Amino acid sequence: MTDRQAPQSFAVKVDSVEQLGDVLSFSVTMPDASPLPEWEAGAHVDLLLGDGLTRQYSLCGNPADRSCYRLAVLREPQSRGGSQAVHDTVRHGGSLTIGAPRNLFPLAQGGSHAVLVGGGIGVTPLIAMAYELYDRGQSFTLHYVARNPVFASFLMTLPFAASVVVHDRSSPDAPRFSPGAALGDVADKSQTHVYTCGPVGLMDAVFTAGQELGYPSANLHREAFSAQPVTGGEGFAVLAAKSGIRVDVAPDETIVAALGRAGVKVSVSCEQGICGSCVVSILEGEPDHRDEYLTEDERTDQIALCCSRSRSPLLVVDI
Repeated sequence: MTDRQAPQSFAVKVDSVEQLGDVLSFSVTMPDASPLPEWEAGAHVDLLLGDGLTRQYSLCGNPADRSCYRLAVLREPQSRGGSQAVHDTVRHGGSLTIGAPRNLFPLAQGGSHAVLVGGGIGVTPLIAMAYELYDRGQSFTLHYVARNPVFASFLMTLPFAASVVVHDRSSPDAPRFSPGAALGDVADKSQTHVYTCGPVGLMDAVFTAGQELGYPSANLHREAFSAQPVTGGEGFAVLAAKSGIRVDVAPDETIVAALGRAGVKVSVSCEQGICGSCVVSILEGEPDHRDEYLTEDERTDQIALCCSRSRSPLLVVDI
């Protein structure tokens, strides 16, 4: 189930912290030890990191265990500050402010089998999916592909370890991961759902293999860490209907930045088209959607201003 409502934020206590190479793994609990809000596999939470910095990270624990939320954050040298802030500030016994769980990558209903393919830190939401599938009694295989498989030992301690395949790519002569092989050993593809998260190249390869093997398109699911590139192409104009302010958006800037130059403030959080905080209604024009948040139905009259662009010379938005 996808929650399109603005998440409520609340304080939590950092209960445990473990450094796994470049990944900081930690859990949070309610300060009074009460149960945390319910969540489903595939969900993420906002971390409010101060100075207006908000970033989204997948929950990777057991959805049935509401005593804590578990997260794992990779230190990204090229990040926009979020991962660095997490690594610098999250400490055992400290506090954080987080948003309630939201799910844009849920497990599908039905089906008799699932294939989960996680690349690097992209395995985190799939760990939660594995917990939920195991609790359902549904068969699945979790493929963990990584050049530095920091979760390998942890995965082998879980109750579904027999369903985990680790593809250790740390050695230059290690065999390449074959999506075709991972997805091909399935008897009934019409009843098998495939979930993948990680680098774009890996997810594209998994989708291509699934299509070539005859999986129904509705059975192929992916979660992206970011939207498509937000700049490039032709410039265009945006009219903010409520304020009557019109701005030109250059090929190398976002709609949010262009509106900001003219004093029109847009609520933003992830700035990558995955959280929905900047979504507004379209009143006129043809958008060029580049987000990972809106459904196809929602795209008929809404746009994510942080990353999307316009195919028409003028885009009129309800802001």
